[in-house]
Amino acid sequence: MKSDSPLFDKIRVTATKDRRKKKPSAGPKCQWSGCEKEGAHRAPRGRGNEKEYWRFCLEHVRQYNQNYNFFAGMNHDDVLKYQKDALTGHRPTWKMGTGKRGKPDLGGAFDPLHMFEEIGGRAGPEQQKQSEQRTVRNVERKHLETLGLEVGVTKVEVKTRFKELVKKHHPDANGGDKSSEDRLVEIIQSYNYLKSVGLG
Repeated sequence: MKSDSPLFDKIRVTATKDRRKKKPSAGPKCQWSGCEKEGAHRAPRGRGNEKEYWRFCLEHVRQYNQNYNFFAGMNHDDVLKYQKDALTGHRPTWKMGTGKRGKPDLGGAFDPLHMFEEIGGRAGPEQQKQSEQRTVRNVERKHLETLGLEVGVTKVEVKTRFKELVKKHHPDANGGDKSSEDRLVEIIQSYNYLKSVGLG
């Protein structure tokens, strides 16, 4: 049945209560000194009273908010510290897998593969031996030479050198010179290879 049907006009319902809208009861009075209007708007009381509010009328809440400064009275370093702590909800944090003191807390558990030491940032003796015995192939040497580096460089050195060479050989830096563009392609390919073997 449609709502505009004439049958709806014939239905009469006796109201069990008065359904007319009543005027809402007056709320709290504006807390601005000398104001008698209704305080329908909340405004924060300030740092240290985060869950407490003033009640103001519209005019006074606007005036209050224009001048409100949560960090009033704090020096610059305290403001920065507060903002940094706000990222974690003002809760203490530490690096994952390291425990509070920077060492993995195994609770007396046996760790023959030194997996938890690796999580803590320190390779176990077996991993150290493997990294020392890693053989460098000719392909890797060739790509290192393309970037002007020698065997034994770190990831950071490879990445830094790559960024320098890209800036130097980018066509925009050389007026669109095609020979520079070819060199840039070689540099990118070498970096991608080194990245794939764990040096980028």
